[in-house]
Amino acid sequence: MSSAWMNLAATNGAMGVGLVVAAVVVVALLIGAFAVGIRVKRREAPPPRPEEQPHLPEGGPVRETREVREPEEVPRSDERMRPHELKRQGSRTSAGQERPRWDEGGSGSFGSGGPGGGR
Repeated sequence: MSSAWMNLAATNGAMGVGLVVAAVVVVALLIGAFAVGIRVKRREAPPPRPEEQPHLPEGGPVRETREVREPEEVPRSDERMRPHELKRQGSRTSAGQERPRWDEGGSGSFGSGGPGGGR
C-alpha cells in the first residue's frame, strides 16, 4: 500500500515541477516578446515634426458637396446574368435634388408612429 502512495506523491511532485517549468517558459517568452517589441519600435521612423504635417490648400478648406443620389438599376433579362456580364454598379445623381423629409404625422423616432418630441 505504501508503494501506491509513493507513486501518487511522485506523480504530484512531477506535475508540480512541470507546472513551474511551464510558467518559467511563459514568462521568458513574454519578456522576449517585450524586448523584440522595443527593438522594433526603436527602428521605426520618428513621428513627423510640425512643419512636416499636412497644411490647408491655398484656397482654404475643401467644401463638402451634398447631393441626392439614386442607385443604378440592375438590368432585367430573361437569362441569368453572370458577374462579369454586369457593368459596374453604383449610384448616380438624382434628377430631383430635394432632400426627402419626414411627413408630418408620419412615423416618429424608432418607427414608433407616435408624435415624438414630447408632445
